[in-house]
Amino acid sequence: MARDKRLDRYGLDGYNKPKRTPKHKKKSHVVLAKEGNDVRLIRFGQQGVSGSPARAGESKADSSRRKSFKSRHAKNIAKGKMSAAYWADKVKR
Repeated sequence: MARDKRLDRYGLDGYNKPKRTPKHKKKSHVVLAKEGNDVRLIRFGQQGVSGSPARAGESKADSSRRKSFKSRHAKNIAKGKMSAAYWADKVKR
């Protein structure tokens, strides 16, 4: 099987391996998601917005921020690797 040209074009290491895109106008990350034979380029995350800090010793506000994101996007996160919400939850937290 030939290597997907999008991996080289976007400088990705492989399928399902997210990468930061600091020069992109709006989105902070990109990933070439693959599930079975379905392959899709997904851009996710708002540029300039940091994710939640590490969980060890996080504040109450950060904890509630994480819970709010998960509850607000639960249906889209459940769609799996082919949704931007899944990757935002996994990478940005």
